Amino acid sequence: MTGLIKAEEKNLEELYGLYRRTAEAMKEDGLNQWNWGVYPTEEMIRGDVERGEMYVALEGGRIEAAIALTETVDPEYTEVSWTGGMRPGIFHRLAVNPALQGEGIGGDILDDAIQLLRRAGCDCVRCDTNTKNRRALRLYEKMGFRKCGTVHWDDTPEETYWAFDKRLKRETPLWPIRMTPAFRGGEETPWGGERLRQRYGKETGGRPTGESLEVSCIPGHESTDSLGRKLPELIREFGEKLVGKYWDRPFPLLLKLIDARDKLSVQVHPDDEYAAAHEHGKLGKNEAWLILDAPEGSELVYGLQPGTTLRELKEACENGKAVERLLRRVRVTPGDVCYIPAGCVHAIGEDIMLYEIQESSDVTYRFYDWDRKDAEGKGRELHIEQGLAVADLKCAPRPVRVSEAYGTRRLLNEEEFTLDVIRCGGIEILPEIGEFGILTSLKGELSLKWDSGEMRLSEGETCLLPKSAPKMHLRGEGYAALAMPNG
Repeated sequence: MTGLIKAEEKNLEELYGLYRRTAEAMKEDGLNQWNWGVYPTEEMIRGDVERGEMYVALEGGRIEAAIALTETVDPEYTEVSWTGGMRPGIFHRLAVNPALQGEGIGGDILDDAIQLLRRAGCDCVRCDTNTKNRRALRLYEKMGFRKCGTVHWDDTPEETYWAFDKRLKRETPLWPIRMTPAFRGGEETPWGGERLRQRYGKETGGRPTGESLEVSCIPGHESTDSLGRKLPELIREFGEKLVGKYWDRPFPLLLKLIDARDKLSVQVHPDDEYAAAHEHGKLGKNEAWLILDAPEGSELVYGLQPGTTLRELKEACENGKAVERLLRRVRVTPGDVCYIPAGCVHAIGEDIMLYEIQESSDVTYRFYDWDRKDAEGKGRELHIEQGLAVADLKCAPRPVRVSEAYGTRRLLNEEEFTLDVIRCGGIEILPEIGEFGILTSLKGELSLKWDSGEMRLSEGETCLLPKSAPKMHLRGEGYAALAMPNG
């Protein structure tokens, strides 16, 4: 069989016959993908030929296979979470003579089509097929195409189609990845509330939930992409193009949205050195909070009272409620930023919602839990010995107020991470992405845009910005937070 050649007007009648037979064969197989005269139609095939987008393969002078190649993006494709690419090539209407199906012709046609698109300057290829078309699904997956989401077409509105893509060049950029969070709720966060579901539409399972882990590699609480692929899987798949130098290192950051219906325990985090030595090589935890919602008069525990000694703290911990008089409380309002270095004694106050960026660690030492008991009269586990070992008695930071002026402001530039707040009143160009970025829409209607794509972000939605992402900007009215690893 010949390689692909461009079809001519003289081939139209033969093409109509090929597509009609292919559609009939699909019907016989119980597949409602093609219905000749509805999709595809003579008008479609003629248009493909007239635009120079129809290619055919011949055997003995007869057309045995055909495919349409285009760079025109259908509106239905604009909502798919494509892997990447700035100049996509798209193929539709791949047809092989039903009498020859199963002989590997489809793969040969796709190989030729990909080479034609690559030579035309395309850096990725996209397609779709009915979710019930097992033959096509096997072919695309065998050839390294990646499932990206679903589309629906007007001619078969009751059918669902899988969308696939494949990068064609080493330098093809990755697109931002919309993340689906994991949750901690119920007994894990007895202080949690309902606002993650009520305010942001998070699918928390109908139970009170304290934490939405937006970007997480914590075992058992990994965030995923829209198709359920966990973040560690995505890192293995895309490597350096996604997370830079962290492709073969522990993922460094964890982003949460937190709803504290009740106040959290009084706690402290170890630094990296202590955690490595005492917590099986884990990271310590430096973190920062951006206050999203706080009733008037809201308070945080943010350090200890000046002059507190280690002996006083130890004795107070052993007596429970006596700890409370040693705690330093500060007032906060929405928009305040609090940096919490390792060693800083702290606790989130009741009815506060906040954004938390931290090192990727689940190590927390509780000093005190306000003498709370569960239904069986038991209190939560405390870690007084470890907490005393790492507490910085002199740590007493102050909240920083975020300006409400439009623009991008770097609020934190710490050893572990940076934090920018972006207030958008039209268009704001994003800062240069280092190893990767984590962008969260916090208020308003915002769209993340780049030359060949767009991602609309609802309030509370987070996306992962790859190291190899194209230049991006935000458009709309609202504000967002951008966190990145530092160094």
